[in-house]
Amino acid sequence: MRDKFSDIKKEIQLIIDNMALNNISQASILLIKVGEDLDNMLDISMDEAELIEISKYQVLLNHLQIKMSTKNN
Repeated sequence: MRDKFSDIKKEIQLIIDNMALNNISQASILLIKVGEDLDNMLDISMDEAELIEISKYQVLLNHLQIKMSTKNN
């Protein structure tokens, strides 16, 4: 399960890095991609532990999206 989430972790770090550099458009693009990847994982996963891990990342993405929307104002 760790391998499945290593790319997700790297991409989320890239989102955070882009937000810190005020590159909101690139962060938004990455956020959409990671969200789609998590949705795909959610669709095919049957393992309860994996589903819990996916939901944690989805909550984090939602939080990052809120931060980006407030940063644009």
